[in-house]
Amino acid sequence: MKNQLLICVVLLSTAFSACNTNGDQQPDGPYLVFKFQFNPNQERYDSFGQPASVPSGNAAQSPNFNTISGHYVELIPTALTALGGGQILYKGDETNAGGAMAIDFDKAKVVGANEVFLSIPISDIAAGTYEFVRVSVSYQNYEITYNALGFNGLTGTLASFVGYNTYISSLLVNQQSVTVNDDKLQGYWAFESAGTLTTGQAPAGATTVPNPIFASSPIPQGSCLVTGEFETPLTLTGEETEDVTVILSVSTNQSFEWTDPDGNGQFDPLNGDVPVDMGLRGLKAIVQ
Repeated sequence: MKNQLLICVVLLSTAFSACNTNGDQQPDGPYLVFKFQFNPNQERYDSFGQPASVPSGNAAQSPNFNTISGHYVELIPTALTALGGGQILYKGDETNAGGAMAIDFDKAKVVGANEVFLSIPISDIAAGTYEFVRVSVSYQNYEITYNALGFNGLTGTLASFVGYNTYISSLLVNQQSVTVNDDKLQGYWAFESAGTLTTGQAPAGATTVPNPIFASSPIPQGSCLVTGEFETPLTLTGEETEDVTVILSVSTNQSFEWTDPDGNGQFDPLNGDVPVDMGLRGLKAIVQ
């Protein structure tokens, strides 16, 4: 697993194009603009891009998303394009402050639905047709419902990290903060409700990362490089006169999953229910 993560880091680092990583001091447009949307009714996929139900012994719910962050964006011409072989448009800041190379959460761009996540001059992108997009989702913040102390339907805020490795100095979940000052592997989470803050770590390899072209273009285990197909292939000619907007529609369909020992289908954190999978359940790219 360590070797696979190292391969992922090397690929993302060496394949990074000359595109600006933070969107500052860019030339005049037109731009290729990326925005996230959250869809609880979108198909629920497994890591191979196949429809998936909730496994026996677990339960899940569709959370109400607040914000999201991505670490990497790549346009992919065809299903045969290997990781790093497409047009890499963005790669977020990394640091070794925690001892290993990791996503630098302090510098991550965190956005809500329909906010601009990335804006790249079309003149910086090779003309061509792209059938898929690959996005490394690194952070999610959303509201979930749970039961505790005899009360049902309580609401809390969960912050989860699904990138390959993330250095976190401190984290504001909702109104409370937790100091970390360390690296956290994929699956780290913090939950806040009613003035209480708890943290935990999902099992290694448990995070779902949908990739419908896994057979021809696999990704390293432990990454969160979600791959999605354009509804209609994106064609860029270099002659565009107006911005082109791409909606990254992510499936939040039962994307928060936990062990459910009593089988009641409710999240009961005080009764032994434990988060196991916080991966998004699919990605669909829509050109506007």
